[in-house]
This record gives sequence, structure tokens and C-alpha cells, in this order.
Amino acid sequence: MGQKVSPIGFRTGVTIGWKSRWFAPKSNFGEFLVEDERIRRFVDDHLNKQPPYAAISSIDIERTREEVKVVLKTARPGLVIGPKGAEVDRLKTELEHLTNRRVNINIVEIKHPDLDAQLVAAGIAEQLKRRASFRRALKQRVEGTMQAGAKGVKVIISGRLGGAEMSRSEMQIMGSIPLHTLEADVDYGFATSYTTYGTIGVKVWIYRGMFGHQPTEEELAAAARARPKRRRGPGGPGGGPGGRGGPGGRGAPGGRGAPGGRGRGASRGQQAPQAAAQPAAAPEAPAGEPQQEAPATAEAPAPAEEQASKE
Repeated sequence: MGQKVSPIGFRTGVTIGWKSRWFAPKSNFGEFLVEDERIRRFVDDHLNKQPPYAAISSIDIERTREEVKVVLKTARPGLVIGPKGAEVDRLKTELEHLTNRRVNINIVEIKHPDLDAQLVAAGIAEQLKRRASFRRALKQRVEGTMQAGAKGVKVIISGRLGGAEMSRSEMQIMGSIPLHTLEADVDYGFATSYTTYGTIGVKVWIYRGMFGHQPTEEELAAAARARPKRRRGPGGPGGGPGGRGGPGGRGAPGGRGAPGGRGRGASRGQQAPQAAAQPAAAPEAPAGEPQQEAPATAEAPAPAEEQASKE
């Protein structure tokens, strides 16, 4: 059996901070713990799984004696705030009614959503829900994450892929994922795609480098610009070396259709030296000038037996 540990839980308390930051006596600990779970589930159901689809990645909760502070990390802060702060005020009222405590909401913007594993997993799950090709969705997301500056990414989807009868898993890996290195910043996200033929689970691991060595925004932008695009190199169609019409290609010495080449073109190519061995025709005389007769060829000497008979 596989024994896999969540990269977030494996690093929590060592290199990653806790999602809930508060202290409570033993009599209130269970109550606060259940309340935190209710807050997270309420925000996810009302902002992520239905409009406005605010792309909230994580929810941190801090508590004091007077109030509960909720920190929302989102890639679309404008949708959470709403026009003139109407949406965030409505959310604050609903959370206060849910917890019977005073709630303070703080919104933090995620500047690089392609480097957030939870948002990438949610994006793949949404594409699968829209009946997109799962192979194309995986490839696009993995390449987009690598272009955003990640050093490695791994995506696993499992379920009835493409509506097949038998469920199976599909995995896409690019770069390196050092799961056993605690100093490595490995982000993990999980999302579920609810399709008409069943549910499909999506797991995403993203390696963003070592802790304390995160690249700046300028370095990430420079890496995205420096990443070369796919181009047809020499040797492809277009007459390059080894291409069609180029040296070593079709019609060149040693190529298809040339002397010594392969295929049926070799016999055609061998006719070229024979045609070159035939003498060239005499040039035609210009109009109005007498044509010169071709010089007669010398007669071959008669054999010795014929000369003896004449004598």
C-alpha cells in the first residue's frame, strides 16, 4: 500500500505556518475547532462553488477574546469585495450570524495564481466539468505552471476519465518534485470535479524552489520571457539541411531519387550519367549561310584476310 503524506501537513509547523492561529482552554478547544471548519466550508460553498467564483485558495483564522479574524487569500479580490464593498459586508454579516461572534475579514491577493496548487487543481476540475479533453487540460495547465516560474509540477486525475466504464488514473509530470526535502517549497492542492458520469479527483503538486530563495517578480517575468517558443528547426520542411530540397534531402546526392539513394528513385537517378555521355548535337547555322557538312569519319582498316584475297 502506498503511504503518502500531504506536503502541507508534512511542513506545517516546520517551514509553513498554521492555518488556524489561536489558543483556547481545553473546555473551548473542540467548539472553536468545529467553528473553524464551519467557516471554511461556508466560504468555500458560497464563493468558490457558485457565483461569483472568487478563486479563494486558503482561509486563515485568527481569534482574540473579542472577535474572529478571517484572512481570505484569493486571486480575484474584486469579486470578493464587490461594488463599494457590498459583497464583503454581506459575507461578514452571514459569518457573524453563523458564529454568534464579531467577525473581521481581511482579503489578501494572490499575485501568481498559476503557482498556487489549489487554484490550478480547481481550474482543471472546472475544465473537466465542461467536458474538455482531460489530456489537453493537463498539458495546458502543466505548461502554464512551468512558464509561470515553477521548477516542477505533478498532476494526477482519477475517475471515469472521458466517461469510460472503468475508472483509471492519468498523471502528468514536468520538472522535479522533492517531496522528502523539508526545505523545498512544495505546494499541494486537491479538487473534485462533479461530472454527469461521476466524480473525478484532481491532485496537484507544485515545486516553487527552496524556502528563503523565492524569486522576485522581476525574475519570474524575465524567466517567462526567456522561455523559448517552439519553432521548426533546421531539418524540417522548408529546405534546411536534411529537409525537403536541402542537402541530404529529397533529390540531393545520397537522398531519395538521387544516385545511390533508397527507394525507386535510385533507378531514375542512375539514368543521368548515361544521358550525359551522349554527344551533344551540332549547333544550327544561322539563316542565310550554307550549312557545313559534318566531316566524314575515317574508314576502319580492312581485315588482313580481305587484303590477301585481293592480292
